[in-house]
Amino acid sequence: MGVPVAVEELSVSYGRTPVLQRVSLSVGAGEFVALLGPSGCGKTTLLRSIAGFVKPDSGRILAGGRDITTLAPERRGAAMVFQSYALWPHMTVARTIGYGLEVRGWDRPRIAARVTEMLRLLRLDGLGERLPAQLSGGQRQRVALGRALAIGPEILLLDEPMSNLDARIREGVRHELRALQRQLGITAIHVTHDREEAMILADRIVLLHEGRIAQEGAPEELWARPASAYVADFLGATNRLTVRVRPDSAAETAAAEAPLRLSPGRAPPPGMALAHFRPEEARILAPGETLDGLVFHGTVALSAYPGGRWRAAIRVGEEEALVDVPDRLPEGAAVRLGIPAAAAHVFAAQTSDRQAAVTVASQ
Repeated sequence: MGVPVAVEELSVSYGRTPVLQRVSLSVGAGEFVALLGPSGCGKTTLLRSIAGFVKPDSGRILAGGRDITTLAPERRGAAMVFQSYALWPHMTVARTIGYGLEVRGWDRPRIAARVTEMLRLLRLDGLGERLPAQLSGGQRQRVALGRALAIGPEILLLDEPMSNLDARIREGVRHELRALQRQLGITAIHVTHDREEAMILADRIVLLHEGRIAQEGAPEELWARPASAYVADFLGATNRLTVRVRPDSAAETAAAEAPLRLSPGRAPPPGMALAHFRPEEARILAPGETLDGLVFHGTVALSAYPGGRWRAAIRVGEEEALVDVPDRLPEGAAVRLGIPAAAAHVFAAQTSDRQAAVTVASQ
């Protein structure tokens, strides 16, 4: 079974460049946590600090209540699966999976039994004598995972292990990994830049930005209630249209339709603001249709078919937003673009990435 992990006020610099800035994070025993963010946000440095490959400038790392900050990687009770898999080309699958056990002094019969167990668990039966070059990408990924799991780690660290797989294989491997983690009850910390991967795998997502935690929580919490414009944008709310926030904390559009009351205590200051929303959550309203949300008047600039639905670009004044629609819309047509209250996230136009968000909802 896994152990809880705690990162306390961790700071890491590369030369004079700060990479992590007093990051604190707790991971429960048996929990699957995804460290999410773009390149350069600090997620891999945080993972490698937990693994013992990066020395922090300050702060502590605890595993099961034990301070592991200065321990060598092999003494931390953790195993890591690397992005490249790091499989030895001359070693068979069976030898690769059992290598860590050899290093630990296990006898051959015991190693063989453990390797057989791992091959069965990871659906690699019959492949024990193959070399990495004879395996598919998904099989190589499972071999790397088997090597990590064979030693019975309390913590499993995953550094973008599916980034080298094609989309079709990756989708299946995600679900396999999640099922395996639950079956074993192991504590897992997974680095990824793929928001869909994080949403599928994680009990909790930790979204990083410039060496700090921008927001953490259950996937559905971050999706529905992003804490900043940065979080909203990273989680797919890439459309942005201008609204005005009134002194009574209601948002109104230039369409002069009914304003939308913002959540009490979370509205940005009165003035210009931006409503963030996802293409799939917006709607084209029928004539006379009302909506509990924001309504914009615009024209169709372009329609395209990415598969399964049409996507229309709607021009609103000097701005443009994308919306998914069931049928093609004629270019130049006048439309009313509706953003349901639960789908609109309003932030001050000049907000910093750490400013609290507003998830609009009618009162």
